[in-house]
Amino acid sequence: MSELLQHANGIEWRFERQILRVEPWGKNSLRVRATCSPAFGDRLHALLPAEPVTACISTEAETLTLRNGNITAVLNLKGQLAFYNQHGELLLEEMWRQRSTVGIGASEKSQDKYVSALKLDGREFKPLPGGKYQLTVRFEAQAEERIYGMGQYQQPWLDLKGCALELAQRNSQASVPFMQSSLGYGLLWNNPAIGEATFAKNHTEWRAQVTQEMDYWITAADTLPQITRQYARATGTPPPAPAFISGLWQCKLRYRNQQEVLEVAREYRRRQLPLSVMVIDFFHWPNQGTWCFDPVDWPDPKAMVDELKAMGIELMVSVWPTVEARSPLYPQMKAKGWLVTSDRGVQVNLDFMGNTTFFDATHPEARAFVWQTVKKNYYDLGIKLFWLDEAEPEYRAYDFDNYRYHTGPVLEVGNQYPRDFAQGFYDGLQANGETEIVNLVRCSWAGSQRFGVLAWSGDVHSSFHAFRNQLAAGLNMGMAGIPWWTTDIGGFQGGNIHDPAFHELLIRWFQWAVFCPVLRMHGYREPQIQPPESYRNGIPQCNSGSPNELWSYGAENGAIMQHWLAIREKLRPYIDALFDHAHRHGEPLMRPLFWHYPDEPQSWQVEDQYLFGEELLVAPVMHAGARQREVWLPGNHHWIALDGERYRGQQRVTVRAELDSIPLFIREGSELVARLTAG
Repeated sequence: MSELLQHANGIEWRFERQILRVEPWGKNSLRVRATCSPAFGDRLHALLPAEPVTACISTEAETLTLRNGNITAVLNLKGQLAFYNQHGELLLEEMWRQRSTVGIGASEKSQDKYVSALKLDGREFKPLPGGKYQLTVRFEAQAEERIYGMGQYQQPWLDLKGCALELAQRNSQASVPFMQSSLGYGLLWNNPAIGEATFAKNHTEWRAQVTQEMDYWITAADTLPQITRQYARATGTPPPAPAFISGLWQCKLRYRNQQEVLEVAREYRRRQLPLSVMVIDFFHWPNQGTWCFDPVDWPDPKAMVDELKAMGIELMVSVWPTVEARSPLYPQMKAKGWLVTSDRGVQVNLDFMGNTTFFDATHPEARAFVWQTVKKNYYDLGIKLFWLDEAEPEYRAYDFDNYRYHTGPVLEVGNQYPRDFAQGFYDGLQANGETEIVNLVRCSWAGSQRFGVLAWSGDVHSSFHAFRNQLAAGLNMGMAGIPWWTTDIGGFQGGNIHDPAFHELLIRWFQWAVFCPVLRMHGYREPQIQPPESYRNGIPQCNSGSPNELWSYGAENGAIMQHWLAIREKLRPYIDALFDHAHRHGEPLMRPLFWHYPDEPQSWQVEDQYLFGEELLVAPVMHAGARQREVWLPGNHHWIALDGERYRGQQRVTVRAELDSIPLFIREGSELVARLTAG
């Protein structure tokens, strides 16, 4: 027979081997765990230690009720859970289909839906060989619910209702399993296992392929900004942002040597174009897993760093987690257990430019070793910015069942790798007195934001189709708690610098990126440039892409991008304030319309425009050949276009969008009106 127990500051249900515990975890929030083990583990996963709060617990004949501010959990003898807000409205309830009625808080008639011969439980622990479980958690679907967040997926839908999402990290896919509901709650799936999340019409389902526990965190509030702030208190906010973060970042695949980097920086200064960051991409090293400059191409990196700093330019370098079998560090790292292992076959995780294995970022000693190597070879030269590429990590074949980390098999813990990769650099920089820490990382998991992660959307294609996917990706990353986000302007691969069709894409992408958190030129431009030697000391040498600077695309195209760069410079105080707000509260810089206009139904339906902060409305042009577009203007106030024309809110307008312009509107009364408009 099942038991309901009041346990310290929480409530429990026990039946056979399963224990379910609900306890307060921060303001208006609960942590919910279940296990078939004798006791719960001590891992916090994405969560920070809980702020002390006292819950109100009440007992009835067949239920226990726990209330923590805005959220109430009701647990019955069958083990079913339901959650309500402070108004008594149902937010979320587990889906059970058994022969006996198990409904919570519903009328006798409405409970008929729970009576079923299907024999489905809301929580299903399916035993696996070795003692662990495949876990499935089911919730009832609500027809009018809209769902946002969950990280970055390469698809165009902002509202994720109806979507099935893989909970796994891939190049251009970042699984950050925090969702926000239009019904007024947020839920963090606090489990790093490979799995799936399905937000279907008939039910919501979360699945972990291998795990020991169910663990999720749920919070309730009246608005999405309040939900986001509560999530940020539970998982952390980004650190303070450095002043240079809002300027232009210049990158390409790849600057081949020290002279190329300096010549590009000097040309920016000769042209009097503002530049904040120069980025050195991969294969500037003698071999993968050495984490240092190749002295042939980079004879005096300290002098390079000093010259760039004298020009007011910071330097960022790429760091890959790959270790090539011929790296001098490989034998030591393998012997110490600091490399990812394979359960089957040879220990090679990726075969790009060599036979490589990833260092195990979940291993604290491996993280410390890599940082100490990086510190000696980069940080001690004055380099404080690191580009943590391949951070998923990107396996040659995503056979997650074949790989194993220090903290467990990848099927059980795989999604935490990019967060731990970033943590190693964050901890190292912080230990050396740094406070404004930025790590450009090609993936994220829940909690990554507190380690200075600037996520970007990966190696997306240079096409308008891929371009349109990035808007939903950026907005949902922000609502998943990752406010620092960027893209490769023009897409990563497929853009020929002589192709007028690519020029149009590049300009449209650049215009949009001006109103993203970070403005960053990057891409593998065609035609490719072969290295002067195919091998050096037996190590294959990497080719490069064509030039990717603002002046690389002809005078007319360069002039358009320079114009919008000047707009970005005018906006930097405003953007810096948004970064500060993100540091203090965790709120995104890019926001869907309903973030500030939740009472307007149209604001929930428009998914191809957004707010940059509260005062700028951005309507990017994301279709080839388009020279006008329709825009919805929300609010009971007016919006000012860049030409000074005034539009009232709560209407749909069609505006011109020639190639040299992007539809942009400033909220009336903002000081940005005087700074940006012609009139």
